[in-house]
Amino acid sequence: MSQDPEHPALEGLRGRLREEEAAYAEVLDAVDRLSGFPVPAEAAPEVRERLLRLNELWPAPERPAGGGPGGALRRRAWDAVSPAIEQQAAFNAVLVQLLNGYLAQADGLHARLRDLASALVRYAQRVQPLVDARARLATTLATTRSELVLEAFDRRLESLGRRLEGLLALRDRLEAVSEEVRGSLAAGAPPPALAAVASRAAEDSAYTALENRLRGSREGIRERLRASAERFEGGPVVHLGCRGGELLQALGERGIAARGVAGHADVVRECRELGLDVVEGDVVDFLRAQAAGSLGGVFAAQVAKHLSPVRLVALLAEAHRALRPGGLLLLETVNPRSVTGYLEVYGRDLVHERPLHPDALLFLAGAAGFTDARVEMGTPVSAESQLRPVPAEGLPQPAADALNENVARLNALLYGHLEYALVARR
Repeated sequence: MSQDPEHPALEGLRGRLREEEAAYAEVLDAVDRLSGFPVPAEAAPEVRERLLRLNELWPAPERPAGGGPGGALRRRAWDAVSPAIEQQAAFNAVLVQLLNGYLAQADGLHARLRDLASALVRYAQRVQPLVDARARLATTLATTRSELVLEAFDRRLESLGRRLEGLLALRDRLEAVSEEVRGSLAAGAPPPALAAVASRAAEDSAYTALENRLRGSREGIRERLRASAERFEGGPVVHLGCRGGELLQALGERGIAARGVAGHADVVRECRELGLDVVEGDVVDFLRAQAAGSLGGVFAAQVAKHLSPVRLVALLAEAHRALRPGGLLLLETVNPRSVTGYLEVYGRDLVHERPLHPDALLFLAGAAGFTDARVEMGTPVSAESQLRPVPAEGLPQPAADALNENVARLNALLYGHLEYALVARR
């Protein structure tokens, strides 16, 4: 059976593939070279030997003994110079401690840089078979069918090009960091990149600790979120801002596939240590990356109030697009109609964007396309914490009724439900 003449686009595709393969090979070689750079501990082993010698030499000499004919003269000389010697000894001690701590941190950073470069090489080696398979497939396409496949290939090539650009940028960054480390070690100053990483880690850790303190006990959260998990009928379910991963655990117990996304590295690390599928990233970008109609549910607790109006509208729109028909969106947030909720819950978090009135969130859900949406109140304030009714004894009945009606209104305003949930189906 004869084949149609080769489509002109195939020839252009082959040329582009050759160019991309050459560029890929260049990137792989560059990253491979980067992964083999010698760390300072290997390139200059005498640094460690000098540090050991410095540790031996820094202690100050002891005061001379008083025996012998020259003892008194030696003691007086010692008393005259001992303040300077003690100051120099203190300076030496601080310097030695600083060098020991800095070199220990530098060794850890070098090891991580080498691991990262090795991981990049392994990933690039996984991508290479895909590129080769695409080239072989392209050569077998017939004219009519190839026109359809070529469009898909073009999109895939653009995606691969963006990945390669990212690898190149990362390679350049790694080389720059490596040069910073080498230069800083030579000059005796901490590398700026190391200081930036330490600052980001400190910020993440501090905010995560604050969030954990405000959330309450893990057991209490697990019990509350287990009830939320029972609302979802099928997966996959996405938990935006998954924090401790309690909902993911509850969904796993019910056999429902679930994945979490969090914006803090500490949260991601803790969840992964529990064996949960959690990625670090932006919640709106994560939803935007999901295929249309691919999700069975979207859950977020205390996330909406962190978003600006524009990003909140985007989150609702992307959730509606990503959910399949019948899929459930469940958003829990603080109830600003309760004074206690506003002051004691909303006001304690440092990064809240704005309070969300239930009517406003319900309207935005409808504008995003959710036709089956409602608001449910949750977390009531205990009766012991509310204003108590006025006893009717000794008061005219109309006066007692009026007072108790005002007490009820004040309780609803001051001690209303602390939270509410938007429950919407696609």
